[in-house]
Amino acid sequence: MQRIRLRYTKRGRLRFTSHRDFQRAFERALRRADVPMAYSAGFTPHPKVSYANAAPTGTGSEAEYLEIALTETRDPETLRVLLDESLPAGLDITDAVEARTSGLADRLTASVWELRLDGVTVEEARKAVEAFLAAETVEVKRKTKNGIRTFDARSAVADLVADRPQARSEADRPLDNACAILRLVVRHVTPAVRPDDVLSGLRAVADLAPPVPAAVTRLAQGLFDEESGTVTDPLAPDREAVTAAPPTAAATASATAPGAGTA
Repeated sequence: MQRIRLRYTKRGRLRFTSHRDFQRAFERALRRADVPMAYSAGFTPHPKVSYANAAPTGTGSEAEYLEIALTETRDPETLRVLLDESLPAGLDITDAVEARTSGLADRLTASVWELRLDGVTVEEARKAVEAFLAAETVEVKRKTKNGIRTFDARSAVADLVADRPQARSEADRPLDNACAILRLVVRHVTPAVRPDDVLSGLRAVADLAPPVPAAVTRLAQGLFDEESGTVTDPLAPDREAVTAAPPTAAATASATAPGAGTA
């Protein structure tokens, strides 16, 4: 059985698809691409697909991950192209690698988020960020299926900065309306701290209340490096394992055959 790990996106209007919606779309794409999927046992077999830490409905993402199990060997890049062509635009398969290591979910320990705050000046956002980071704890409330839950949103935040939107080209004109960009690195803890929880914290400590809902996009997720404060690529260990893998028996036999390497 071969295992392939995929990175995919949720862009544009597709950010509003739920995780169940994506599951249905992805399983249709597997059938269209004629992927030789492995199936679970039992009365209702289903494709062996493992999803890891999906983004909340309504948020965009450049870094969602899943793993599939195949009954036949396939080239990861060829498979990526076939699946990408079988999915709607916005749900894009951007990377594929053969799983050579264990514990993909264990390497998703932090996320990098971008929050676009229209109607908020950069100065207002920076003051709120300073107040948030200066606080030892920032208690926020969230409605759950078990009622209202109160928890600390500050401890999970490894980094938070406010900046201006970057111009897409030199021809871009300055924005007519105020707009601030927050870039947030948050550790995956229990209970999970989401971008909207951080916004609730900013409202609590600095009365920052954007007039319109923030546009939220996950830029990356992976293993959090405490020394550098960065989030690393979770597929890198699999690529490194492929590069470091010993030569196959066939390649070794070819290299040691009599006359090999002679003109």
